[in-house]
Amino acid sequence: MLLARCMARGFFLEHNGVPMETVFEARRERLRRAMRQKGIDALLVSGAANRYYLSGFELHDVQFNESSGRLIVTTGGRDILLTDPRYEEAALALWPAEALRIYRGDGVSEISRTLGEFGSRIGIESAGVAWAFIRSLSKAGPALSLEAADGLVEGLRAIKDETEIAALRRSFALNHRMLEWLPGEIVPGRTEREISWRIERFFRENGASELAFPSIVAADRNAAMPHAVAGDAVIPENGLLLVDVGCRVDGYCSDQTRTFEIGCCPEPAFARTFALVEAAQRTAIRGMRPGMSLSEAYGLAMKVFEDAGEAHAFTHGLGHGVGLETHERPALSTRGTGVLLPGMVVTVEPGLYYPAWGGVRREHTVLVTEDGVEVL
Repeated sequence: MLLARCMARGFFLEHNGVPMETVFEARRERLRRAMRQKGIDALLVSGAANRYYLSGFELHDVQFNESSGRLIVTTGGRDILLTDPRYEEAALALWPAEALRIYRGDGVSEISRTLGEFGSRIGIESAGVAWAFIRSLSKAGPALSLEAADGLVEGLRAIKDETEIAALRRSFALNHRMLEWLPGEIVPGRTEREISWRIERFFRENGASELAFPSIVAADRNAAMPHAVAGDAVIPENGLLLVDVGCRVDGYCSDQTRTFEIGCCPEPAFARTFALVEAAQRTAIRGMRPGMSLSEAYGLAMKVFEDAGEAHAFTHGLGHGVGLETHERPALSTRGTGVLLPGMVVTVEPGLYYPAWGGVRREHTVLVTEDGVEVL
């Protein structure tokens, strides 16, 4: 069963003739270069998505206080995967036994001893681990100089390689199929929760391993909440329905939003709002290019709303990175730092929200190319 699961996730497959093991090794080599620039001897990788990106090992860490394993990447080239006995068989399916450490309990002592083998300056993904873990690690074994090294792996993940882009294309292809199928299921009288379940069932029955995130299905006034939770609200005879959905295929997420007009007489402001959102998205996609600052990309859509006098109703950023996680680097907003680069995959999702009657959001995800963007 575990072997079949590993093969299904691509652990033993090739991409364009290149073994996936080689792909993971190349990613760790790029990380080593970044580590040397920072001057650390080893990096303790705790984030589940980062661990998978670098090693291929992922069994869901469903709670913040539980981990299926950690990865130590060293500047010297010797990398160690640590996990507990529950995951030993799965780890051995893709990781050499001599580079695998099995611990019991929280693993702090074993992790600390192992880190001590590779030097004293240790990078920690501090934003994603509990302070209690860091404190215990510093006291558990040899004298280690622990320092925050957040963003090293995420910076690499922001630029997708060929294997990732191929997986993302498959994930978005299924998402598009679902959105083409969905209008026939939007029947007045059904609840948001019923539509949400039908979406999840379609994804799973057509090749997705799971949802990328809980589906947002929001009728009428609920659509004014960008992250509404599907509940018992009924699909109206005349109104609107906002649907924000994503699936996971071969480990990679998709993310798209559409707002549907139901019946013949939605809120009078709907048509103007929909046209503005569509224009803002079209303007942003046409204008985005490599080298553009993330905040400037956000500004392309915001200016459309400013010119129409509706900027107050655009309450979130223009988009975010998509890959192993639904929300990852970069962030297209006023707070976003850096520029668009070829290989980035980002959402373009302007929206306008009005508590009195609802809201409209339209989302496509694009791949940044050498001379612009391509809609996935």
